[in-house]
Amino acid sequence: MSSPLRRLLQLAWPIRNWMLLAALLGSLTIISGIGLLTTSAYLISMAALHPDVSALSIAIVGVRFFGIARGSFRYLERLVSHRATFRLLANLRVWFYSALEPLMPARLLVQKDGQQHELRSGDLLRRAVSDIDTLQNFYIRVLAPPLVALVIGVLMWIFFGAFGIVFGLIFIAFYLLSSVGIPWLAHLLGQRVSREMVSTQAELESQLVDSVQGIADLIAFGQQERQAQSIERMNKKLQKLQMTAAYVSGMQGTLTNLLMNLTAWTMLLVAIPYVYRGELSGIILAVLVLGALASFEGVLPLASSFQQLGGSLEAARRLFEIVDARPAVQNPTTPSPTPQDHSIQVKDLSFRYEESEPYVLRDVSFTLPRGKCLMIVGPSGSGKSTLANLLLRFWDYQEGTMTLGGQPLQAYQQDDLYQQMSVVEQDTHLFNTTIRENLMIARKQASEEEMIEAARKAQLHDFVLSLPEGYDTAVGEQGLRLSGGERQRVAIARAFLKNTPILLLDEPTVNLDAITERAVLDAIKALRQQRTTIMVTHRLAEMEMADEILVLHHGRIVERGTHASLLQSEGLYWRMWQQQRARTVEAV
Repeated sequence: MSSPLRRLLQLAWPIRNWMLLAALLGSLTIISGIGLLTTSAYLISMAALHPDVSALSIAIVGVRFFGIARGSFRYLERLVSHRATFRLLANLRVWFYSALEPLMPARLLVQKDGQQHELRSGDLLRRAVSDIDTLQNFYIRVLAPPLVALVIGVLMWIFFGAFGIVFGLIFIAFYLLSSVGIPWLAHLLGQRVSREMVSTQAELESQLVDSVQGIADLIAFGQQERQAQSIERMNKKLQKLQMTAAYVSGMQGTLTNLLMNLTAWTMLLVAIPYVYRGELSGIILAVLVLGALASFEGVLPLASSFQQLGGSLEAARRLFEIVDARPAVQNPTTPSPTPQDHSIQVKDLSFRYEESEPYVLRDVSFTLPRGKCLMIVGPSGSGKSTLANLLLRFWDYQEGTMTLGGQPLQAYQQDDLYQQMSVVEQDTHLFNTTIRENLMIARKQASEEEMIEAARKAQLHDFVLSLPEGYDTAVGEQGLRLSGGERQRVAIARAFLKNTPILLLDEPTVNLDAITERAVLDAIKALRQQRTTIMVTHRLAEMEMADEILVLHHGRIVERGTHASLLQSEGLYWRMWQQQRARTVEAV
């Protein structure tokens, strides 16, 4: 048994009783259908002999019973199987998200064909939604139908054998060919197509997500036609695969119907001599033929089930790639220690993302006492944001030490670490909901007064009151209804509301105009009071608020000191300062 198949069965183990109940109800549905047809055949054949009505009473009651029972059992079977499957799929979504969360926001690398590949957001969306939905075919149409077919096959073998061994052998030969041979053929012909359909749909959805996210750039550079052609090629490939799958499905349906009718004709041709010799009642002829036809209802779903098995296993493999991926950061097995204070110390820190890649940080050391402010500046690509991400434990460092309150950073559970830090990033993400909900992410249990006070401190409250719906104003997807400065002030208000002893700011004024930058910096000044603060920036504005400034270049600290002392030394910091002043003068 292949690993994805085995693991899928293990995931289905908690609902095994529901699946067995669904298989039982499915068997009873088909048995009722067989009973309806065979009893009807007996009733019609018997009625042709004009017997007394009392001789037909049992058959009449049987037809009514089986007619009602078939519909009832079918409804119950659908209800049980779908309810169990949908509950399982809901659990699978939670299971997948729980496995995905520890892998983010570090680069998500998965093993494929012996190599590591970084996943795109569109591919993640496909796995989290469509691939999990694909598994309902496995749990509804792959697990239960073989059990139903087995039950029906055994019961009908015994039923036909009761009229003669030859009838039992005829039935079981055609039944096995239909229930095993044709599904296996459909599986062989369709497994590659099913797998390619899943991977092609994933690639198509990834391209569509990339296209939607980058639609403005595509239009601006006149590349929308080229992107549309690329999507069209992928769509044609998917259509071709779907047509191939339809051909296989049509072939298996034709063969199954052919064998079903061959079974009925063989039964009829073999039974006629028995009737002539008086070894079998003529009334039974219709019972054998219609019974054989009705029994194949248990076989009909099998071919499509095995055809879809390849797609289900491919979807499962893609999910297990994520679940089996090793997180970049491992939580300790012991509870988090209690920090002595909220000071931060970094000593001889070196870091690189992969062993094959160059170091991003080399021999970085600094000490930030409680309540002090440290600014980290440097050219783009010097490692500033990487250092901030290491402090947040988005990645784990390989060399050196980082401590918080005298305790190693790696000794803290990530959730406990985040409870002590507030973060304002350069690209604040706002969810497609109201300003209120976006603020309350920081602290769900906060009161209305606390939220408004945080907004006031972030210089956001007056702007919100100017909106028609106030704090209930929707911000749009990714907060695009707000300007860059307004989004940053929402992020600062979150930090005020969270009210943690440590503050980490990563390029909080990037891409802002001078007036908006001044407003954001004033809010940051108020926010950093009495907090241990690290601010990563390449914009040298309000540097006097820093107790110490670190200048990074190519991952190393090349200068350190206060704003005044660094200007006096006329090094890299002084050159950056002069360049920024020159650009400001030119802009004026």
